[in-house]
Amino acid sequence: MTDRVVLAYSGGLDTSVAIGWIAEEIGAEVVAVAVDVGQGGEDLDSIRKRALACGAVEAVVADARDEYAEHYCLPALQANALYMDRYPLVSALSRPLIAKHLVKAAKYHGASTVAHGCTGKGNDQVRFEVGIGALAPDVDVIAPVRDYAWTREKAITWAEDRDLPIDVSKRSPFSVDQNVWGRAVETGFLEDLWNAPTEDVYSYTRDPAARQAPDEPVLTFEAGVPVAIDGSRVSMLEAIQQLNVRAGAHGIGRLDMVEDRLVGIKSREVYEAPGAIALITAHQELENVTVERDLARFKRGVEQRWTELVYDGLWFSPLKHALDTFVADSQRHVSGEIRLELAGGRATVTGRRSEASLYDFNLATYDEGDSFDQSLAKGFVQLWGLPSKIAAKRDGS
Repeated sequence: MTDRVVLAYSGGLDTSVAIGWIAEEIGAEVVAVAVDVGQGGEDLDSIRKRALACGAVEAVVADARDEYAEHYCLPALQANALYMDRYPLVSALSRPLIAKHLVKAAKYHGASTVAHGCTGKGNDQVRFEVGIGALAPDVDVIAPVRDYAWTREKAITWAEDRDLPIDVSKRSPFSVDQNVWGRAVETGFLEDLWNAPTEDVYSYTRDPAARQAPDEPVLTFEAGVPVAIDGSRVSMLEAIQQLNVRAGAHGIGRLDMVEDRLVGIKSREVYEAPGAIALITAHQELENVTVERDLARFKRGVEQRWTELVYDGLWFSPLKHALDTFVADSQRHVSGEIRLELAGGRATVTGRRSEASLYDFNLATYDEGDSFDQSLAKGFVQLWGLPSKIAAKRDGS
């Protein structure tokens, strides 16, 4: 029986060429797998037909948009996941989902190997291979671009020599990866850190300097899940999609940053994540209203570690699984409404209300009706500062 290789297929030049290259060089049949995580562009049927035309014995296409939104983006939202306090894990979130579908296809089609199109300089090779290894330890992984020094020029020559149905003239000046949670852009003139992004870098957002009236959506959460916008019920996917449009129209979610890659190099990345940034901004503020102080303080450390694990390709690790349980439990009372003002590239919270609120007006007010017993404060302050006072006396301060 001829061996089979399952290939993570995007429909582009590199992975289209990889189908025939794997068949010729390794002597294996190729099953192409394309996963829709809300990246837009070509429809899945066209991608499937191209894979078959390039020599795949089978092409699997999966509409995983709802799965991605509910089981990957939602946990990231509840963890307020921002790598280096800025990046909302645009690409990092989609890779474990794609790895899951690759493994599923490998088992179904009897493939002993999975292939992907990543280079050796990026994070995605780690995310795919570590994820595949966690889900199917006996499956081998190959990466033709990385392992066999494929260049774009070699791929173009290969495609032209074999008359593959790929338009090799369409070359973007950037490397782009996108899904419903956001869009990542790198390479080209962006590799010079002094060069500012031009407007053609962006696709999900308008210029934040464009004059227009502010938008004020009201987001409703139930146990940490966004369930309505302006009173209309939404799924997680619909919440992201609607806020991508509404926040994107005001230039919200543009990020230009130098990022610490897992492989040890710094990389300049430009991101667009209007829906993600709007949702995280609202969710963080609702937690400020509903989550008890010590739980909130501890959760901030958990959020950072959770984010690093996902960025580093350890979605399926035991620690990530344990932290998921903590984050999920922390959301029990995160219910209520947040009003945002979307304008000028910023999502600003302007209103909060929740039946689970820990904010007590009578305790907080300085006006008539104040129920806070200030007579208790003097003794509290003395006891709170006592260890420092004793240490200071000992040290002769």
